[in-house]
Amino acid sequence: MQLQKAQRHQVKLRIGLSGPSGFGKTYSALLLAYGITNDWNKIALIDTENKSASLYSHLGEFNVLSLDEPFSPERYLEAIKLCENSDIELIIIDSISHEWQGKGGCLEIHEQLGGRFQDWAKVTPRHNTFIDAIILSKCHLITTSRSKVDYSLDKDGNGKTKVMKLGTKAITREGFEYELTVNFEFLNDKHLVQASKDRTELFSGKPEFIINSSTGKKLIDWCNQGISLDKIKAEIENCETSDNLKLIYNQYPHLSKELYPLIVARKETIDNPANQIIPNEQIIQQPNTQENEFSIK
Repeated sequence: MQLQKAQRHQVKLRIGLSGPSGFGKTYSALLLAYGITNDWNKIALIDTENKSASLYSHLGEFNVLSLDEPFSPERYLEAIKLCENSDIELIIIDSISHEWQGKGGCLEIHEQLGGRFQDWAKVTPRHNTFIDAIILSKCHLITTSRSKVDYSLDKDGNGKTKVMKLGTKAITREGFEYELTVNFEFLNDKHLVQASKDRTELFSGKPEFIINSSTGKKLIDWCNQGISLDKIKAEIENCETSDNLKLIYNQYPHLSKELYPLIVARKETIDNPANQIIPNEQIIQQPNTQENEFSIK
């Protein structure tokens, strides 16, 4: 346990776009993605919306992966992994709502198991694995989600029950928004958005606006202001003790997935220095009258 000075690190962006169908989520996600990467070839769109991404092929040569039903968490995981292994910098998942409420999604899986409360014990871990894949991905990631009007039953001052409109609610499991760097909520079919969550403080409290590529440029500039992953890797390489490696690992918990193999490899080198690769110039052949072996200087 150790107190440390607060500092921001370079992390991968996790951006959400939520709104009803037809409000411009896919188009806005693509403009955001281009602003972040400045290269259409580095963008992959996982399309669950009946190949709607093809409507925007005129924007640039981005990559598309069409995902059809069943929309189980595992199929989303497979799609994300395929994109990660294809030299992609940014993944758009359009949309994540099918993983929750689509054919073969979590709600249907729960119903098929019996629909009982205890059946969530089998569904929740599968959904959480999907969320972890988004959070821990080595790529920047933009998700879109459909939204619906949310209501509640309340009593007025006279004790009469009234239906109250609470606003819109994204069609995914409650709490997903808290995992995001920024979440943009579409206000109308004119593509106006506002930030319902904003860790960057670039958009919170600002008037509604229309997303374009400059929005993505602002986000990537903000992202690049922190301590880089390359600098952390250099810290690991320069470590001389296992205790210091542990300190570095604990200092960056949000990067545990990326740093763990580097920590393990460096620890192996520290614990077993004899296994280090010896540069060729340090290997000198010397005569040995008995065994004629090589010796290491």
